[in-house]
Amino acid sequence: MSAEFLSINPDNPQERLIEEACRILQKGGLIIYPTDSVYGIGCDLYNQSAIKRLCQFKGIKPNKLNLSFICYDLSDITTYVKRVPNPIFKSMKKALPGPYTFIFEASNRVPKIVDGKKKQVGIRVPDNNIPREIVRVLGNPIISSSLKSNDSILEYPTDPELIYEEFGKRVDLIIDGGYGQNQGTTVVDCLGESPEIIREGLGEVDLIL
Repeated sequence: MSAEFLSINPDNPQERLIEEACRILQKGGLIIYPTDSVYGIGCDLYNQSAIKRLCQFKGIKPNKLNLSFICYDLSDITTYVKRVPNPIFKSMKKALPGPYTFIFEASNRVPKIVDGKKKQVGIRVPDNNIPREIVRVLGNPIISSSLKSNDSILEYPTDPELIYEEFGKRVDLIIDGGYGQNQGTTVVDCLGESPEIIREGLGEVDLIL
């Protein structure tokens, strides 16, 4: 069975289409969606069977899944991380929404991923209204994992129609939000008192350090 294919306006997402994406997530579906960097694949953070499907899609064991998820805004962050030092919070206020992933120690509100024992979580607030509106309507974060292509030249697929051709029989929904980027986020380690860049991506480092 092929995935649904929804074209959603990234500037002003259509409410009925956002609600359709949420219905699919609530039923345990996998969705491919745009961000402010590469296209992502994800599911409802609190649906264990969907997380198992995501791990199968990526060909990894659940305890190997690096858990990152999308929040609507900074107000969600204190719910899912144990502690945010003030200098790091100030950096996040400057940088978000934007193409960054901030790594924190997870709070007990973050579900245990099947048999996973990881205590760290990546937080995303992308500068893209589509995933943020999905999170707002759904009422909780969605998992964010970069969608990688089998193409030996292009690591991340950028064309939604080609994404559908490659992955349309393996997921439940593909959202066309326009062409994606071919570079990931800047990843920031926030486990200490001050932020440390562990991967430079689209996000400007100067906003963080």
